[in-house]
Amino acid sequence: MAEEDYGTFVDWTQMGELATSSGPTKVDCKDLKEFKLMARHGNWSKNHKLRAQVYQQLIKKIPCRTVTPDAEVYRDLMGDMANKKPSSSLPLPEIVDGNPVPRYCLKTEAVASAHRVISCLAAQFPDISHCPSMPAMTGLLLHFSSDEAQCFEHVSRLLACNEPGKRMLDQTYLAYESSSMTFGDLANKYCPAAHKLIVATAQDVLEVYSDWQGWVLGDLPFGHAARVLDVFLVEGYKVLYRVALALLKFYRRSKQKAGAPDGPQQQQQPQDSGRVRGEIQAFVKGIASTVNPDKLLEKAFSIRLFSRKEITLLQLTNEKALREKGITVKQKRRNVQLALNPDTFSSEIVSAKEMRDIWSWIPERFALCQPQLLFTTSNHGCSLNRFYSHCEGYEPTLLLIRTTEAEVCGAFLSTDWEERKRGGNKLSFFGTGECFVFRLKPEMERYEWVVIRHPELAASIKPQGEEPQAQDEEPSEGQHSEGNSLPVERANPMENLSPFLSARHFHLNSRNTSMFMAGNFDSIIVGGGDGNALYIDSELNHGRTGRCTTFDNPPLCAESFQVSLLEVWGFQDAMAA
Repeated sequence: MAEEDYGTFVDWTQMGELATSSGPTKVDCKDLKEFKLMARHGNWSKNHKLRAQVYQQLIKKIPCRTVTPDAEVYRDLMGDMANKKPSSSLPLPEIVDGNPVPRYCLKTEAVASAHRVISCLAAQFPDISHCPSMPAMTGLLLHFSSDEAQCFEHVSRLLACNEPGKRMLDQTYLAYESSSMTFGDLANKYCPAAHKLIVATAQDVLEVYSDWQGWVLGDLPFGHAARVLDVFLVEGYKVLYRVALALLKFYRRSKQKAGAPDGPQQQQQPQDSGRVRGEIQAFVKGIASTVNPDKLLEKAFSIRLFSRKEITLLQLTNEKALREKGITVKQKRRNVQLALNPDTFSSEIVSAKEMRDIWSWIPERFALCQPQLLFTTSNHGCSLNRFYSHCEGYEPTLLLIRTTEAEVCGAFLSTDWEERKRGGNKLSFFGTGECFVFRLKPEMERYEWVVIRHPELAASIKPQGEEPQAQDEEPSEGQHSEGNSLPVERANPMENLSPFLSARHFHLNSRNTSMFMAGNFDSIIVGGGDGNALYIDSELNHGRTGRCTTFDNPPLCAESFQVSLLEVWGFQDAMAA
């Protein structure tokens, strides 16, 4: 059995053959290339004590910030508690994004120890805002630590690494999200068959790929994860990409063996992305039955022409694209309930409960406002001019529509309708990415700006004013010609897109993804690009709905409908009132 010094937190009954140490008892190598080969071949993987000692030496050699918290800092912070078993688990900090500490053959109380270490790390690294891999890395290193303080120091050094061009763990949402985009790019290039399977089976490719780090750090069984850690501490972050790509290849192979079709017929019926994510996670957790650790690493390192430079360039490109669109932090939403008084609230389209449901979707800064009825066709008549006169000067607004077939849909509109005047008589779009469309009846569903659901599309959207005027374009339905049509860029979309999106968003161009709201003397439009989410005529009587690129929505009701009632609601500051 392994030495007790490095097995304090280990439940040896779960370790299987790893509970018995074998193989070499020391590592004597100074050549880096040879050392890499030793790590890849698992030279120290069968001796728990040797592995712990190698890890300690490797982590000590990581270049770090001048002031990096060490084991003594942890002991000072924890005092006498540092040497006592935790009686209960501290809640994990928000920076881990809800990811638990994997058991990794640890004792039950060891998981509580990991919670203490992570809580101290979060306090000592206030600049870290998003680090979902921290629980898994802490659990792995706790395995090979003599006490909590040593584990704390080891994870601290990984977080404080400052070697130019080298990264160990993502520590911001921007880095984490761009790494998911980068993984998609790499999957498209190095695992085209597996990538096509994901594109064909999942509705949201990036949602599936956002789990890629979790496959390696969290879902892999302990024996596999430890072998990955052997190489990761020697070669760095790119190892995680290699292993995740190998897992994707093995997943595709398992689907093939299960008889899943690999052709076009499957592409016509993509599944819910959550289901695909669950299938991959279940496969990775059970991989030990079909793929051993050595085979996994062999597959990972058989991917040729794969360099750290390529990863860095892709990561920087994707980070830049996200920054340009302001997508740098994970949007969090408190559960704010709209306090409606059912005795005073009166809508002919929605109930108080339905209005509360809609309120749960709106941007948080407006959530405490009270709904204020600005316009209703039942009182103000079916006139577009009266619609504008009652709604101008208010932003945001909420548009509600009930059709003669009792269907209910609408839109949250971020910008004052007066903005339409900036385009003169020309129909031009305005608004922001906070706009969304929705339907309430027969079922309830919201459709946000497509870039929120697919942040990687931000790379394809150019700043306003950079698009050339397109010529000879056919206007989409609801966008009139003769001077009122909107210019649409005709550049090759493949030049603007992150490569791994091309299979699903083949014809997506830059301007079509940002057409939020538009209006002139004879219509109002919500959502543009290859159609309109909502188009209402000047008499507020007839309308059309269809898929549009901006919201990537299905028709919100019958594609051609007659308006029974239309309401517009404003947002009244409850404090001012």
